[in-house]
Amino acid sequence: MDDASCQIDGIGPLPVIRPTSVVELGEQIRQAEAVFPLGGRTQLDLGYPPSRDGIALDLTRLDQIIDYPARDMTITVQAGIRLAQLQRVLAGEGQRLPLDVPRAEQATLGGVLATNTSGSRRYGAGTARDYVIGISTVNDEGQETKAGGRVVKNVAGYDLCKLHLGALGTLGVISQVTLKVRPIPEASAVLMFGCETAALPTLLEELHASQTRPICLDLLNAAAVRHAGLLQPKQAWLLVIGFEDSETAVHWQMQQLIRELTRLNVVGTEAAAGAATQPVWQSLTELTAPTGAGFSLQAGVLPSQVAEFAAFAAGLPGDPLIHAHAGNGLVRVHWLQTPDASTAVAHRETLAARAGHLTVLRCPSALKPLLPLWGTPRADAELMRQVKHALDPRGRFNPGRFLQGI
Repeated sequence: MDDASCQIDGIGPLPVIRPTSVVELGEQIRQAEAVFPLGGRTQLDLGYPPSRDGIALDLTRLDQIIDYPARDMTITVQAGIRLAQLQRVLAGEGQRLPLDVPRAEQATLGGVLATNTSGSRRYGAGTARDYVIGISTVNDEGQETKAGGRVVKNVAGYDLCKLHLGALGTLGVISQVTLKVRPIPEASAVLMFGCETAALPTLLEELHASQTRPICLDLLNAAAVRHAGLLQPKQAWLLVIGFEDSETAVHWQMQQLIRELTRLNVVGTEAAAGAATQPVWQSLTELTAPTGAGFSLQAGVLPSQVAEFAAFAAGLPGDPLIHAHAGNGLVRVHWLQTPDASTAVAHRETLAARAGHLTVLRCPSALKPLLPLWGTPRADAELMRQVKHALDPRGRFNPGRFLQGI
């Protein structure tokens, strides 16, 4: 299939339109029966197949920097900008957006916000919800609407910014975003060490009680470690704890954590600092959506339940990759080899019974009708339908792809 068209879960070919202005974007939306926003297409397999044909709107030509008052630590950009490009612009002023986004050279800011993508640094730095202070979207009548503003202290009106984060583009097409940003930390360090399954609950409990304040507290099983190309411990699990702050703060926290781990009889720790941490951060980031994974699930559990849940998931057939953000209670389970339909359903049901919430991140299109991709039906489903109807009464945006076919 050529670049003038695309398929989404076998639906299509959908003609791909690449607007070069917000005005053109609005005109295309007004004329379309259904609209499927595209960015870098790194997460195009997330969600259900479209419920009807339409047009695909590729926003990658809307990639301009609108305003960057670096001293105010805010930036306003069009939603089609690639994450890597945005980070390079910010780095020129010693700043960054602390979101971990896989395939950042492809992924666009609009896509990251629509899917609410985050990674290992979410433990200490938060998610996209913590950085978006203004947003512009194009509605079903082709009109650009705005929420929030360009200053951090803007508190006027309803906080509609967060309504679009994680909505998979079903409430409108994100066209422009204002972000607050942070300085690039003075220092970075990572501590890694192995652990056996039986010791995980106690060790994670002690780490939660630590006097240190890491930005990352990740847990990987041996299969995930191998896939990520990280240090291979002799034990069944690898813990990765990261710090980013001033030189003084990072040094103190590393020394304090080593003292705490010594009391817990943890041995075999490996440390990296400065530029040597970058390959570790990159490996963890790409592991959130590993290339080649055929079946991926994301579970939300209490942080106190991470050890038990991760150990159970690691014991499932097919040698799954387990990557847990242990401080947040978010656990991703990836199978490189796609299980057959009955096995996939069984894996999903087994893990869902142990999780507070379970989402299917990736699976073949043929399996999607068999799986509740977005988890069990929610109590607020009717409210969500009302919001969808209020903002998209014609049902034009990504029809059928989100919660309960919204």
